[in-house]
Amino acid sequence: MADTTVLREGLRFGEGPRRGPDGRLFYSDFYAHEVRALDLDTGAEEVVCEVPGQPSGLGWLPDGRLLVVSMRDRRVLRLEDGDLVEHADLGDLATFHANDMLVDAHGRAYVGNFGFDLHGLIAEAGGEAPLLEPGWEPPGAALALVRPDGTVSRAAEDLKFPNGMGLLPDGRLLVAETLAFGLTAFDVADDGTLSGRTPWAALREHGIAPDGIAVDADGGAWVAPALQACAFRVEEGGAVTRRVATSQPCFAVAVVGDRLVCCTAPTSQPEVVAGAHLGKLEVFGL
Repeated sequence: MADTTVLREGLRFGEGPRRGPDGRLFYSDFYAHEVRALDLDTGAEEVVCEVPGQPSGLGWLPDGRLLVVSMRDRRVLRLEDGDLVEHADLGDLATFHANDMLVDAHGRAYVGNFGFDLHGLIAEAGGEAPLLEPGWEPPGAALALVRPDGTVSRAAEDLKFPNGMGLLPDGRLLVAETLAFGLTAFDVADDGTLSGRTPWAALREHGIAPDGIAVDADGGAWVAPALQACAFRVEEGGAVTRRVATSQPCFAVAVVGDRLVCCTAPTSQPEVVAGAHLGKLEVFGL
């Protein structure tokens, strides 16, 4: 039985939930090609923009302009007076679809990418997830650093499907490596470059392939496990301190005030969810 309350149904595949500068929940619906904003108190919702290349990660520059990852064409777009313009081209760095993103207070964006065609590999395997097979080694992917002027550099190498990200209270960047079954921390220099790569939480023993994450005020990480119908709170070292059951597998999370918002769907496989309306937004009071 789910611990959450279903707030919205009829999504195709919700991703990248973030608390916006105005306090509303912003999120992407992959296969509807829309970024939406939802007032969690009134239920009022609007389509902020449409992204033909499939939206994912979201964030804001210091002046409030929205940044959106356009997955399939491997770009970061910027919303200018109601129109999307190119902010950065990740084509020379991303080896498959661009994905989640974290934008810090300086307007620096960290952007992950799949690294390879995971959904295609699963489809070829008849729906079996190869990441669960002992000894299977996924290709590595780079993490991009996009500066506020749109210039792109390589922030980190050989991450195993870099996914959700968050900033820890001590200033470190926390990255979910989905196919390494763990969370990895990096020191962040004044210029935004990363160093000191350190395992933060090993989660394989819990069967957690971390997808989206959200860091709370106490420095814990809420983790969407992708393969399980729940969200976990994890602390440094790997201790799981809380489990919140959802109605279907959870792929992304956000902490908005005293609420945990979960994006759920029956699967992430496009052939199942792209044409259906099976995704949900679920909420849990913290």
